[in-house]
Amino acid sequence: MEINIISLILVISFIYPIFSGLLKRFSSVELKKNISSTEADIGIIVALITGLFFLKRIFIQHDFGIYRKIYEALPASLIRNLEGKPYLLYIIVLPIMALLFYEIIKSIFYLLNIAIIFPVLDGLEKSIKDKSNCLTRFLSAAFQIPKSICYIIVLALLFNVLAFMNINTRFNDYLSNSNIYNYICKDIIVPIANSKVAREIPNIINNSMKIEVREASKNIAGIDTIVYYNGITLEEGIRSNSTIDNFAKKLVSKAKDDNEKAKILYEWIGRNIEYDDEKAKRILNNDFGVKSGAIAAFTERKGICFDYSCLYIAMCRAVDLDVRLITGEGFNGISWVSHAWNQVYVNNQWINVDTTFYKGGNYYNSSRFNMDHRNASLEAEWK
Repeated sequence: MEINIISLILVISFIYPIFSGLLKRFSSVELKKNISSTEADIGIIVALITGLFFLKRIFIQHDFGIYRKIYEALPASLIRNLEGKPYLLYIIVLPIMALLFYEIIKSIFYLLNIAIIFPVLDGLEKSIKDKSNCLTRFLSAAFQIPKSICYIIVLALLFNVLAFMNINTRFNDYLSNSNIYNYICKDIIVPIANSKVAREIPNIINNSMKIEVREASKNIAGIDTIVYYNGITLEEGIRSNSTIDNFAKKLVSKAKDDNEKAKILYEWIGRNIEYDDEKAKRILNNDFGVKSGAIAAFTERKGICFDYSCLYIAMCRAVDLDVRLITGEGFNGISWVSHAWNQVYVNNQWINVDTTFYKGGNYYNSSRFNMDHRNASLEAEWK
């Protein structure tokens, strides 16, 4: 049985404070030190998560209210540098924001300690002064549990930031395969740091984009290999029908230009196609016995990233838009995973479009697109 190094580190970080507590008798002096230390850990966690929340709202999404106003008030030169080098957000901006929040949290804890917590601990020590050694050690260990929780969350936060910064592929694989890390991220970090909107991004696109190159049949002249996407050829995936074609034409009938056409199609697919978690799991297990492609997505109103992309291609072709299929990796809030999206040609340029991530924010020609998409590879183009 192979041990996941990420899970091992997280388990040790949780057990260590509790084990240390068992070795000591209960002491209000020691406990006050531990509580102050735990409060510092909590302060770091809350400050980092709060910093991540506001960083994404101001510098990445900035799509409404006060967040947009703050973003628009920033110097244009600063915005250009940050958009061109998004890692600077995590190296410079996040630490500054987290430090400000940490100082506020530390002041609140200080007042609570003086007014309530420390007097209660002094009283507790007097009441158990003559109790058994086992009881005092048990209490000492029990009071370390908050510190253990803090340690494991801080480490998971650190791993999450490192994953986003793309340290290396092997590190990303360890994170993807760590059940403990995935649990902490899905249930604690991602919901809080990314807000209610970003929680809508499908969190199970985990490598559900499977590309396989096989030898072609000898009956097919001039073709040595055929590429299969989730068990079907690209030609099968983008295949349309009169229902889809007519529907797409009706959708964009009042559009003023190609850009408006492309965005209308993006928004319709994003709103009306649901992510198919069960299908994603089956694809993960190399079970290709499910229908894939544009027709399946349109008919069933659900699919995974390849289906979303194929449907967008089919609809674009129906309304005379040049379109591409792109494969690469997307960041799902936990780790980088195999993914597919599109590019469409409008205003004399190719722009990025990700209908799968629609519910997570604006992914139509967004300046933040390259922050959670990488290793883009052009699979095919239709003009």
